[in-house]
Amino acid sequence: MQPASDATVFIVDDDAGVREALAWLLRSRRLLSTSFASAEEFAATLVPGFVPEQPCCLLLDVRMPGMSGLALFEQLVQRGLAQAMPVIFLTGHADVPTAVDMVKRGAFDFCEKPFSDNALVDRIEEALRRSAEVLAAQRARTLLQGRLAELTERERDVMRLVAKGLPNKLIADQLAISVRTVEVHRARVFDKMEVKSAVELANLLRDL
Repeated sequence: MQPASDATVFIVDDDAGVREALAWLLRSRRLLSTSFASAEEFAATLVPGFVPEQPCCLLLDVRMPGMSGLALFEQLVQRGLAQAMPVIFLTGHADVPTAVDMVKRGAFDFCEKPFSDNALVDRIEEALRRSAEVLAAQRARTLLQGRLAELTERERDVMRLVAKGLPNKLIADQLAISVRTVEVHRARVFDKMEVKSAVELANLLRDL
């Protein structure tokens, strides 16, 4: 599966030659990119509340003047962006152990300079697919939370018991309401949550 046509690769490296070479490589593979000459320049684009709208990943040099790539990565982790915006570190041989540590902390991967064009693009495409999956899951979760917010307190009570697989009679007994009332609430829950069965409802709530 190819990355979405609107997926973007962010390149953060203080070496203009590296930025230009990477941008050319990505263009040759029909991948969009945006380059930044410093970690500070890229960090300035991350306004409060920023969440990627489209799949993306970050090619990040480990060592740069001023803010290092490691410091920028720490910011992304703290803001919960490292999953939606997978980070691939670009590293020299001396920085490999550090890059390995960053992968353990949540970075997507690292590529040692000089890197293989094909191997790097393969990892970039995989990172963009990961980003797309994370963003889709986040949107689904937001949509689900919006549906839950529309439920009344009683509908939530019924929903929890329906999701546990209890029949209407037992739900009615537990909530001290009539079976007919349970049926009405159950129907409303299914309608608002856009499901057709208790199993589907239970699977939906498991993703929260």
